[in-house]
Amino acid sequence: MLYKSMSGIPFLYFVVGFIFLVRSKGIGFMETSKIGMYRIQAEQVLKEYLVADAIILYSSVIGGVCACKMIYDLSQAISAAHYKNYFSLSKPQQIEWNNRAISTLHALFITIMSLYLVVWSDLFSDDRLYGTIMLRRSSLSTFALGVSIGYFLSDLGMIIWFYPSLGGSEYVVHHLLSMVSIAYAMLAGEGQLYTYMVLISETTTPSVNLRWYLDTAGMKRSKTYLINGIVMTSGWMVARILLFVYIFCHVYLHYDQVIKMQTFGIILVHMVPSVLAIMNIMWFAKIMRGLNKMVAKRQ
Repeated sequence: MLYKSMSGIPFLYFVVGFIFLVRSKGIGFMETSKIGMYRIQAEQVLKEYLVADAIILYSSVIGGVCACKMIYDLSQAISAAHYKNYFSLSKPQQIEWNNRAISTLHALFITIMSLYLVVWSDLFSDDRLYGTIMLRRSSLSTFALGVSIGYFLSDLGMIIWFYPSLGGSEYVVHHLLSMVSIAYAMLAGEGQLYTYMVLISETTTPSVNLRWYLDTAGMKRSKTYLINGIVMTSGWMVARILLFVYIFCHVYLHYDQVIKMQTFGIILVHMVPSVLAIMNIMWFAKIMRGLNKMVAKRQ
């Protein structure tokens, strides 16, 4: 059907406007039975559109939460069966061990989805004629954001419950900012491009988690630990420093489209990347100091 090939708020406005015109009593020719039939069809289309959108939203968030629980349990079972030192870890370490398995798989999922939607698909392409870039979305992009919301809800809940074992206040701020921006992009359908650009930075999470795993397993002096540290530092520079410079440039070049968003969306576009960029620079400075110490000890 035609409505399935059209996406987002523009089509919703079109349908609602059509229904409004049909119901208007000031247009005489719309009182015919044929127009009455069109009105019923338009209302049915709008109903199906909203129901389908709601199903995607709720199912993706719930699915993300359930997936986190399943991954936690699988990590616990697999680690207990195949890693002989798992039970020698303290209880907080076991919890963090399984928690990092969740964050690693989420990072792989959202990185793949972000790269596909931003780089390979034409959803946010400048060459595409249909719609403003800031207002574009699809069922797939909305679903992936819902899964990510489910992850951040689960992870934030664990951070608060076991605070500060799984992270301090900076992690709480990071997750809250991420959740607000992702939820807005998912519900309002605005700014999904920048949301996915920021989520590409999750590509550094697997190497960060691997560093913790190696350290916990007593492999801090191994060559694998050194190589992972170099990969983590390089990836952080690209995905969390240079990428944000590109995002700021993109906002500047497309500001005529950014201002078409709602006021809250414009605030998020300015605030969230800026705060996250500052946090990334602070973390990067710590990473560089750690890498320099490790290289100096080896020399």
